[in-house]
Amino acid sequence: MGKKRVATQGGTGATHGSTTPGARSTKRIVESAILFIESSYNNTRVTLSDLKGNVLTWASTGSLGFSGARKGTPFAAAKVGEMIGERAFGMGVKEVKVIVRGIGSGRESSIRSFISKGIAITGIKDTTPIPHNGPRPPRPRRV
Repeated sequence: MGKKRVATQGGTGATHGSTTPGARSTKRIVESAILFIESSYNNTRVTLSDLKGNVLTWASTGSLGFSGARKGTPFAAAKVGEMIGERAFGMGVKEVKVIVRGIGSGRESSIRSFISKGIAITGIKDTTPIPHNGPRPPRPRRV
């Protein structure tokens, strides 16, 4: 279960965990980045990384509070794109390369909402895996 924390009254006011969740102490200034969009039928995940591949920030429709069938909608994907666009604008990102993976309905809407934040897109690449005949089928059943 873990230890229970006891809040003390008064004092200096500098308590552990006084910053907002997800806040970073150091700001990273990045001019160009890579935007990875993974869109499935059930969810859309968007990740922003620098050119070396180090993740700067990420979000998904589930992390925004959407649940169930609403996670796979274009509306939820657009909200994720807006959120990542605001974070990228705060980091000073000017241009991004977009890499899209998956066949969900949130592919296009997340890109459109990201563009609306004023960040230029230099290229879009689709890396959706395509099956090439797959594994060997099972043998016929003998009765």
